[in-house]
Amino acid sequence: MTVAQIEIEVLEDLSSIAPAQWDDCACPEASNGRPNDPFTTHRFLRALETSGSVGTGSGWQPRHLIARSGDEILAVAPLYGKTHSQGEYVFDHNWAHAYESAGGRYYPKLQIAVPFTPATGRRFLTHPDQQDAGTAAILEGATRLADQNGVSSLHVTFCTENEAQRGERMGLLRRTTQQFHWQNDDYEDFDAFLASLSSRKRKNIRKERQTANSFGGTIHVLTGDQIEPHHWDAFWVFYQDTGARKWGSPYLTRRFFDEAQACLRDDMLLILAEREGRYVAGALNFIGRKNLYGRYWGCIEHHACLHFELCYYRAIDYAIEHGLATVEAGAQGSHKLARGYLPVQTHSLHWFAEPRFNEAVARYLEAERAATEEEIEVLTSYGPFRRAQQEERE
Repeated sequence: MTVAQIEIEVLEDLSSIAPAQWDDCACPEASNGRPNDPFTTHRFLRALETSGSVGTGSGWQPRHLIARSGDEILAVAPLYGKTHSQGEYVFDHNWAHAYESAGGRYYPKLQIAVPFTPATGRRFLTHPDQQDAGTAAILEGATRLADQNGVSSLHVTFCTENEAQRGERMGLLRRTTQQFHWQNDDYEDFDAFLASLSSRKRKNIRKERQTANSFGGTIHVLTGDQIEPHHWDAFWVFYQDTGARKWGSPYLTRRFFDEAQACLRDDMLLILAEREGRYVAGALNFIGRKNLYGRYWGCIEHHACLHFELCYYRAIDYAIEHGLATVEAGAQGSHKLARGYLPVQTHSLHWFAEPRFNEAVARYLEAERAATEEEIEVLTSYGPFRRAQQEERE
């Protein structure tokens, strides 16, 4: 496929492109340290493929886009053919129902995304000096691929705000949703963070941490070579339990964690609770250049407040110690508000082949954006911070 003298290539798996070629577009900043986030790196996306977490039978079929001009790669994008809406965290089930009730076929659809990962990051992975041409080529190539294959729609989820605005100018529909993030206000330690909270919230968090750390065991904070295969054996049990309760079956395969051990361990922070010689709970985070991304939690024993300690408070401890600006605690969860995680906007883009349906969704999204902005404003006003800090954040 050719777009204005730029050739668009579709890859069915990432083995067809060298890691350095992909990463030159996906994370050029990594030549001087960590990537902004690890999720669009060749190693992360390839681990999903080689582990069988995506591909045949998963509902996530790789159709990655490469935009070339001669021998030069201008941009890449992680694109998937989807036969369901699971593992996306930007919910379009109502759209699917309406589309099919009107006689259409909503699936398959195309999605530019990181599977199972509600973390904001670049989705139009352009070479640093080819942002405009690369973005335009990827968007035009993706919509043309959707049209040629007769699919209902194209979606770009958890893109950056800049990408959402750029995509809207190019004719896609912009959607805003929300998550809860913790922001590091240059705190020296956890106590300094607590000092910024109202007295009641400060006392509640101290009580929760005391309760959690009285569970009768030890909490291990591991990253890099500290993470060993037996840790993944334990975490897989936790992950299966959570996956079965939340999604019906886990998204990731057991082999993914073996792949992670081989090529992603420096990108991960694994927090495990051990009691009486066995691991009983754990939380998995991914480490970015400035952000920590909370991803998975699970347990085989219930202990009061241990979930809050492993998922939220230990993540804050790590972020403060390592100078990270933000902890993104994943999708949903208004209970995070009382623990210092405030609502922020997240962004996505959408395109529908059927013009009338596109117009209907556009009207819906306009109303939804207004409602989301109002909800964020209200939730922020109920945040746990002392009044002076709260007004400053608002």
